Amino acid sequence: MDFLSTVKGSLLEDFYPKGWDMAKIDACCDMGVKREDFWNKDFQPIECDNINDFDTFMGHEIAMQIKLAKDEGKKLAMILPVGPMGMYKWAVYFLTNWKVKCDHVYTFNMDEWADSEGKTLPSDNPASFEYSMKQAFFNPLGEYTIPESQRNFATFENLPTYPEKIKKLKDEGAKLVLVFGIGRMCHIAFWEPQFAEDYANVEEWKSACYRIGAKLHPLTIEQNALTSFKSRTTLVPCRANTIGPGLFLQADYIIGGADGTLGRGMGWQGMSFLTTLHYGPDMNITSTFMPTLPGKLFYLKELAGPLVAECN
Repeated sequence: MDFLSTVKGSLLEDFYPKGWDMAKIDACCDMGVKREDFWNKDFQPIECDNINDFDTFMGHEIAMQIKLAKDEGKKLAMILPVGPMGMYKWAVYFLTNWKVKCDHVYTFNMDEWADSEGKTLPSDNPASFEYSMKQAFFNPLGEYTIPESQRNFATFENLPTYPEKIKKLKDEGAKLVLVFGIGRMCHIAFWEPQFAEDYANVEEWKSACYRIGAKLHPLTIEQNALTSFKSRTTLVPCRANTIGPGLFLQADYIIGGADGTLGRGMGWQGMSFLTTLHYGPDMNITSTFMPTLPGKLFYLKELAGPLVAECN
């Protein structure tokens, strides 16, 4: 007996997105990390032995992109996540030690908790992504920080301005760097896989730049309950404002992170990570487009498998 034979007639029958091929996803879980023909020639997964290496390597990559743009005298646009987070302290460490002033950097936070109307948490609420970014990245940079006027957060008012602002920067020669994590449901930002049902084809899906008050998948809510709210599901908002593929697929370079292990052999991100690498680009599984872009995806080595049953 296996999962696929027991789904029919169960509560899970309508739980996963209609476009998911569960047998294909399951096959991805046995493939480890090997190159696929559809990967961008400059896409590279980087194995990390532990979370300390992961945070350091990813932070160094962020800092290096900022330094390279500075050295070249160019503006840099960065789409930033709140999760993973440990890399920001290392980005701060490198930038401040290199004495790189970030006045050439323009940041766009990819998402923010919201209600159905798109109203977000106050910026001084510790659960808000704006608050988290200030505490983890902007404030510790001190005199080297990104100017406040060049920081963008995904509020109801500001998120719709992202496309025009990013286009203007790119027209001026700026490089667009996407920093991201992979969600349990293989989302990028909070662009959930079930959103694909709202689009006639992949071209229409790719043109969507953002959503206001987007409804999150239950597994996304539970993922965040575990990783950000100490298991307290009742505190996790069920909606968010988020960028879409019309923005994140414009990236000239990507810096991804997969650190979803929980210790004692437990983890939540192995299937999502391996599906991202091997499934092939499909609008029903958002993260599958990431390997088609140039850049690096840092991951904890145990996420590569084997993903097998084990009691813990």
